[in-house]
Amino acid sequence: MWSGRQGRLRPVGCVVEELRCRRREREAALRKARREQQLISKRLLRDDASEEAEGGCVAMILGETEIQHFLRLAQQGTEEKERERALVSLRRGLQHPETQQTFIWLEGSMRTLVGLLTSNQALLQLEAARCLHELSHSEQSAVAEACLPATSYLLTYLSGHSSDFIELCLYTLGNLIVESEAVRRQLLPQGIVPALAACIQSPHLTVLEALGYALSQLLQVKEAPEMIIPSVLGSTLPEHILRLLQPGPKLNLGVAVEFAWCLHYIICSQVDNTLLISHGGLSTLGLLLLDMAGAVQRTEDTGLELLACPVLRCLSNLLTEAAMEVVGGQNQLEDERVVAALFILLQFFLQKQPSLLPEGLWLLNNLTANSPSFCTSLLSMDLIEPLLQLLPVSNVVSILVLTVLCNVAEKGPAYCQRLWPGPLLSCLIGTLAFPDIEVVGQSLELLRLLFLYQPEAAKDFLQQSGLQVLERHQEEAQLQDRVHALQQTALHQ
Repeated sequence: MWSGRQGRLRPVGCVVEELRCRRREREAALRKARREQQLISKRLLRDDASEEAEGGCVAMILGETEIQHFLRLAQQGTEEKERERALVSLRRGLQHPETQQTFIWLEGSMRTLVGLLTSNQALLQLEAARCLHELSHSEQSAVAEACLPATSYLLTYLSGHSSDFIELCLYTLGNLIVESEAVRRQLLPQGIVPALAACIQSPHLTVLEALGYALSQLLQVKEAPEMIIPSVLGSTLPEHILRLLQPGPKLNLGVAVEFAWCLHYIICSQVDNTLLISHGGLSTLGLLLLDMAGAVQRTEDTGLELLACPVLRCLSNLLTEAAMEVVGGQNQLEDERVVAALFILLQFFLQKQPSLLPEGLWLLNNLTANSPSFCTSLLSMDLIEPLLQLLPVSNVVSILVLTVLCNVAEKGPAYCQRLWPGPLLSCLIGTLAFPDIEVVGQSLELLRLLFLYQPEAAKDFLQQSGLQVLERHQEEAQLQDRVHALQQTALHQ
């Protein structure tokens, strides 16, 4: 889901689908980048201090004999330290895919490991969980499915007292969820959603971040809209997610990033977005947008670009569920503050993260598409010129900027009078010279609206050799009818 409201993109037949296609490509690239940063896909939680204490030894690939030896020592060793060291050696070996494959096909190995996981000795239990965590990081679904006997215990331990152990269980579950449908089929009746809902009230930030990761994995799977998200919406999770996204001194960036993506996946499912709105989703996200804008003004190195992307998408897509004219009370966004904050972020993206500009512009498009008050804010705050400065960034950015301007112009003569002439004329002359047919098409639509509501625009356009610019596109099959109509309008004003 990108946006249900496309402003004035409708007259250009292929523009919407092309933009969506480009958006999907950008999102795929973003997801790849997030995978590389371990923000999505699988996480590997390793204790650096523990690794250092183990001497930084190179982990060896283990064969059947070594695996059996370490499991036997872990089970039957006479000293607890000896048993713990055996599991440490096994864990290090399980960092290799070859050892993982050998382990899962070795009869009784998983049964023994699960037995150690349920031990009443905390250190052995922790090391057994770390072994499972290494297995969960495998890219092979067979390895994930071999861990099925452990899932009920991992869920049970989420209600334990050790925050470190709970964190480890959550990351392990998150890894298993994404790898295997069989694992998910088992976890759902075992009560993973209620277990996660109970965890979200933890006071430990590490647990909350791990929970956000596990939940985001669950919400992304293909069967989520039918099998998972209704249960999530029926739990206490949505209200707690929104609580964790409320700006203020308690807001933690790592936790907020995870749960903003969770919210994004829920909204994209379109299962029941009115529920999120009724819980104050729009107002919470609007306040968070204001907070982010304030943060980037105070310091350049905020890391908030990681949070900005899901927050902007959540706001954009929730706006398709409720027209701003009829959303009242706590859900209503304050026009000028939101627009001002969005432009602060757009300037920040322009300098630091240009790839996020389309995200902000899609939100601006959805804000202005059906709201004269947001269009008024744009004009009264003199933000048209800063908007025009974004035109050279890319074709996608150009189309979105022009679409926002069409949204404003569509509101009628009073709005067009304030748009024209200013710097818009020279910018339109420039965009009509773009080689991208969609940019030109959206430029033509903006001209049509201006000629319709502001006749002086046609005269100014003629004086700036606009007809010669239009003549370049007379042979374009997709544009020629509209070019001809504009030529006739300009000549008869």
